[in-house]
This record gives sequence, structure tokens and C-alpha cells, in this order.
Amino acid sequence: MNAAETACKLASVLLQYPHPALFEGTDRLEETARATPRASRAEFAAFLAWLRAEPPGEVVRHYVETFDLRHRCALYLSYHRHGDTRGRGMAMLAYKAAYRRAGLLPSEDELPDFLPLVLEFAALHPEGMALLRRRRTDLDLLRRSLDAAGTPYTRVVEAVCALLPGLRRAELRAVRTLWESGPPAEEVGLEPFAPPEYLSGLAGGQERR
Repeated sequence: MNAAETACKLASVLLQYPHPALFEGTDRLEETARATPRASRAEFAAFLAWLRAEPPGEVVRHYVETFDLRHRCALYLSYHRHGDTRGRGMAMLAYKAAYRRAGLLPSEDELPDFLPLVLEFAALHPEGMALLRRRRTDLDLLRRSLDAAGTPYTRVVEAVCALLPGLRRAELRAVRTLWESGPPAEEVGLEPFAPPEYLSGLAGGQERR
């Protein structure tokens, strides 16, 4: 696993629900952070310092408050562009196609645009990193939302953004427009697509609630 893949793997772990194993493995997480690209290292270090300093119950409370109770901080990347609209359903198909190109079959465990899942994919296969690059605008919308919320989790998303090319001028305009308007609100049903059971290592033992 190269440095960028290590960074994606670490970010995937840190953005999942903070189960007790996360706090028990802080030393290992800090060691892993030192093996990530220099552009990401300081962001990971700052987040892990917060994680070490905070009581576990407070970290859990903060995670739920940030990601479960704030729609604009949702970890589902396509939500930031499409909201709950039919356009998001089409985006799901694009994620599903990316997993399939990598030889991964869909399951029903999680939506395919769930950022920790996409990051795990990026740590395992070049198609996953290509998917992150294609969704760079959505990732920046999430970063802005986390920054506005004042959460240390911004640092983890910043670390991921540091692995990717900067936004082009047209992308920056799109981000500004979408940021000002917020996600569309049309309610539709979404079929839950996700990759198969390929998560392993640090993330493999962390089960979603």
C-alpha cells in the first residue's frame, strides 16, 4: 500500500462511527498517519490529537451531532449535489458502475456514495482514486459544510482533498453556486447500492450502527 492509499484507508477508518476499538488503537492510527503523504500528515495529526484528548463518549456525541443531525454534513457524497432527487439515483448508478469495473459486486450494506466506503475502495483499487477525483466537487462541498460546522472532522476531509488535484475554475464556480443554494429537496426513493464485503484491516472490524 503506497502513501496515498494509506491515507485513504486511514481517512475511511476515522470517518466511520467511533466504536471502542477506535480509541484502543490510537497509537496505531498515529503511526499510520506518519506514513501518509506530507500534504495530508498535519491534518491527520491534528485530528488524532483531538481524538486522543476527548473522552470517547464526547467523540461519539459529536459524531452523531455532526453527521446524523446535520444534513449538509452528510457523508453521502452525491447528496451534496443532488439532495434527495432522481438525479441522485443516477449518481448511484455511476458509483455502482465504478465498483463493478473494479470487479466488485454490489451488496445492500451501505449506499455506494458513503465516503468511508469510497475511501476504502480508493485504498484498494486505482478505480477508487479515479472515482474520488471525479467527485472532487462533491468532496469540497462536504469540506465546506464541515468547516462551517466547526468540527475537527474537517481535518480528515482536508487530508483527503490534499491527495487530489485542485478544483478548476468552473468547478469552483459550481461549488459556490451549490454551496449557496444547498442540496435540492425533492423527496424520492433510493435503492441501496454498495460494494461487496471487501473491507479489511483497520476498517474491517468496525460495524455500522
